[in-house]
Amino acid sequence: MGKFATKTGKDGQHYFNLLATNGQVILSSEGYTTTAAMHNGIESVKKNAPDDKHFERADSKNGKFYFNLKASNGQVIGKSQMYESVASRDNGIESVKKNAPDAPTVEE
Repeated sequence: MGKFATKTGKDGQHYFNLLATNGQVILSSEGYTTTAAMHNGIESVKKNAPDDKHFERADSKNGKFYFNLKASNGQVIGKSQMYESVASRDNGIESVKKNAPDAPTVEE
């Protein structure tokens, strides 16, 4: 099972990463000013991840592929890593769909 790993950055902001079962980061958050806001972000990921329409698939200028997970209001709530192929990116999306809804939260 995957997990949400939370941390406080050197900038004082609060962040989370969704980790796959193998520990690989599959989704990263923006910075949040409070832990409560960060936990709301995690809940939003859990709620929106199962629905494919919330994933925005994109190509970068350097020829790699990535995705954003968006809330119902269109706000980006998580960004992926860069992938070498469309198939790898799509596998990343499927991993988020599978891991996010029931993932526990741990502080790192």
